Amino acid sequence: MEQLVFATNNKHKLEEVQAMVKDFFSIQSLADIQCDVDIPETADTFEGNASLKSQYILEHYNRNCFADDSGLEVEALNGEPGVYSARYSGSRDMEKNIDLLLSKLATETHRKAQFRTVVSLRLDGEHHFFEGIVSGTITVDRTGAGGFGYDPIFRPDGYSKTFAEMSANEKNQISHRAIAIQKLVTFLKNR
Repeated sequence: MEQLVFATNNKHKLEEVQAMVKDFFSIQSLADIQCDVDIPETADTFEGNASLKSQYILEHYNRNCFADDSGLEVEALNGEPGVYSARYSGSRDMEKNIDLLLSKLATETHRKAQFRTVVSLRLDGEHHFFEGIVSGTITVDRTGAGGFGYDPIFRPDGYSKTFAEMSANEKNQISHRAIAIQKLVTFLKNR
């Protein structure tokens, strides 16, 4: 089975991706390759940050790998929090990030948003990008105990519940990460 390094320390992302590709690929995390560096995400785009992470693994470990950068983009906030989604409030405390977002939208009726993921794949000297987007709405209050990040306040279009109210399997069928990873898997299977 082919091995790929997924340049992440986020166990939730790792679990989501492993569940999606377990029949086709063996995914190793940064911990599995003894990489304990917090790879800088200094770019101002999802593509840039994903690329920085995959390039780091290629340069320092010489391994085929992929990395992603994801975030929530809210129309009424001109795309905020965007690449700053994980540290929107100035910290990585997701409760504070959600509180800040909800406070900025407190008087806003236009609550359209999208989750976007970009995957950067470094494979055998080639570089490829894959994108996944899921559109939805920011809810007024948190609902659901599952998921992570902004999941308790994001209701995808066509659904009556937030990502946090869905089972992992339900979310993995429709999430932005699922869409991007499915494109990655299709590419890898067809190459």
